[in-house]
This record gives sequence, structure tokens and C-alpha cells, in this order.
Amino acid sequence: MLIKDIYNKLNTISPFKLQERWDNSGLLVGSMEREVKEIVLSLDIDENLLNRAKEDTLFIVHHPLIFSELKSLDFSIYPSNLLEIMVQKRISLIAMHTNFDKTHLNSFVFEKILGFKKEFQDDFISKTTGSWSKDELLSLLKKKLNLNTLRVISPKKQIKSIALTTGSGASLIDNVDADCFLTGDIKYHDAIKAMSQNLMMVDIGHYESEKFFVDVMDSELKNLGVFAIISQSKNPFEIS
Repeated sequence: MLIKDIYNKLNTISPFKLQERWDNSGLLVGSMEREVKEIVLSLDIDENLLNRAKEDTLFIVHHPLIFSELKSLDFSIYPSNLLEIMVQKRISLIAMHTNFDKTHLNSFVFEKILGFKKEFQDDFISKTTGSWSKDELLSLLKKKLNLNTLRVISPKKQIKSIALTTGSGASLIDNVDADCFLTGDIKYHDAIKAMSQNLMMVDIGHYESEKFFVDVMDSELKNLGVFAIISQSKNPFEIS
């Protein structure tokens, strides 16, 4: 199959035009006319995956390997070190990032993984209402996301509404109208701001909340008759 055929199928699943202006989704490495022998799905691309991959493989990932302008190719540093391997092995790369967040990933994690009934959805925020105790909610999050610990800001005994943004969503605090906001990569000053606004926040991890990209994408591709291999990237963080 040619990359352009796969690209067009991906565009029907989640149009690339929906990506944010700062994003870099789409074909990042390769050529539309290149034929691929294998498709691999992963959250990210890393050296281990590339070394194990066959020649003429297409990786479909969530996070773009190239975000900012490349002014040089120093093959001793990231991401040029990975690009060198990709060129040598004729490995191609397509990223489905903020467009896929909007059309699939946030809703999937909110409903299918965490089991909430979505009552509101904008580009990046899913929301529901109900009644949960703090302990009940934290226990559910640990179980469903396979987390041993959670960082919690301004915990509330009773929670009447929950919002979620997968990945790194703390910049959306001002857009959240809920008792509790679930997201990853919460920074110190984000936490201070949440406290001042009496907003409970739970850091559910960037990798942990987005690792389901491969499952959603695999299902969508199978519906279009395209079969891929799931070869998940490794979480860069270890808890010790």
C-alpha cells in the first residue's frame, strides 16, 4: 500500500485540518508515493522501536517527532539521531496529534476507559455530572489507569462534576467549568492557580492518559480494512 492511500484513510478518520495551528501532525518523514510493507502504531517513536522495525515500515504515532524548525541535523542528539535511523531504514512517520485528540482520544478515555457518561464535549474537554466522593474517584482513576499514586490539588470531599483533557491540559484551566479537572503534566504554578480558583485537579499522567491512542487507532484502521501492529513506546518515567 502506498503512504498516500493510508494518509487519505487517516484523513477520513480524523481530518488533519483540525489540528491546532502550533501542531505538526501529518506526514513528517517519507513520501506519499512510497510503498510500505508494515504499519506500526505507537504513542511515540523511540530508538528501541526503530531498531526493531523492518525496513519500509510506516509508523503512525500520536506525538509528532518534529515540532519546531530543524536548523541542523546533529545525529548525536534528539530528534536527529532518530531521523538518521529512519532514513537509513526507509522508515516513514505520520503523526495524528491534536486532530485526533479532538475527534477521538479525549472521548474514548473519558467514556470507554474511565466509564463516565459524556454530557459535554468541546475540542479538548469532556465533562460529566454526578456524585462521587474523593476516595471513590481516586480509587477509580488508579484502577482504570493502572496508577499506584496520584497528585491531587485542592481535594474536595464530594464532587458533582468532572472534566478531562488527556495529555497536558493544565493551560485550559480557565475553560473548565467543573468541580474536578483530570489531566497530566500539572506544573507547580498551575496548581497554585487551581487552588486560588477552588478547582480540584488530579494529575493522571501524560503517558498514562494517552497510551490508549494505539487501541483507538487500531480499531479505526481495522474498520477501513487496514491492519497494523501495536508496538507501544516506553513510558520515559519510572516510579521508584
